[in-house]
Amino acid sequence: MTDFILEFHPVTQALFATLFTWGVTAAGAALVFFSRTINQKFMDSTLGFAAGVMIAASFWSLLSPGIAMAEQLGQIPWLSAVIGFMGGGIFMRLIDNYLPHLHPGLSMEKSEGVKTSWQRSTLLVLAITLHNIPEGLAVGVAFGAVGAHLPSATIGGAIALAIGIGIQNFPEGAAVSMPLRREGMPAGKSFMMGQASGAVEPIAGVFGAFFVMKMQSVLPYALCFAAGAMIFVVVEELIPESQRKFENIDTVTMATMIGFSVMMVLDVALG
Repeated sequence: MTDFILEFHPVTQALFATLFTWGVTAAGAALVFFSRTINQKFMDSTLGFAAGVMIAASFWSLLSPGIAMAEQLGQIPWLSAVIGFMGGGIFMRLIDNYLPHLHPGLSMEKSEGVKTSWQRSTLLVLAITLHNIPEGLAVGVAFGAVGAHLPSATIGGAIALAIGIGIQNFPEGAAVSMPLRREGMPAGKSFMMGQASGAVEPIAGVFGAFFVMKMQSVLPYALCFAAGAMIFVVVEELIPESQRKFENIDTVTMATMIGFSVMMVLDVALG
């Protein structure tokens, strides 16, 4: 399988990988064709699982290879890691502060970002789109790093990251489409809105791969930047959303640990 993938240009590899992650988002959104509602404990657990996957991916697939690459390129590893990591968090903070969005389960009065007259459905899509920007970027940068032929970047690790991101995208699609379906929106339109949140991933993935292929010296920063952006999403959004119901906290915590373990196994086994 890896030999077949290596026949393609890294930017094309990133495109295929992020089309896969977008497809899993669509699969999650497609749950509206079978039900109007979803068990809250199950939804919270899947969000917790997604948080675990993203935490593990941030270290195993992004930070650790980024630090190794910085050393190989003659940079100061800890400095490159800190600059990139904090840069990713600050970038997401700025987007979170200005982009209008609404997290699932909240009323319109609690929308964030610049105040607009946009519809609730649009704001819900934008909230999940915020999650997907760093995810697509991370996958793209990972495949771009492989194309740069640095020893610490492997095709198996990039594939593992894409699989892990894909797995945790499933509940994100449902998190948009299910609330819209409950509010009376037709199933077809609810599905289209849910899957639309994943459309940004191929864009971010292609950009990330293309950018690092052209400027290989920034690879360590780019990997750590993606890690920082993902950790921001986990701490700012996924964990609080998954633990909103106090009675589900223990279950969600275990789901988070399972998600971390799954991503760790994928990265170690394939990377």
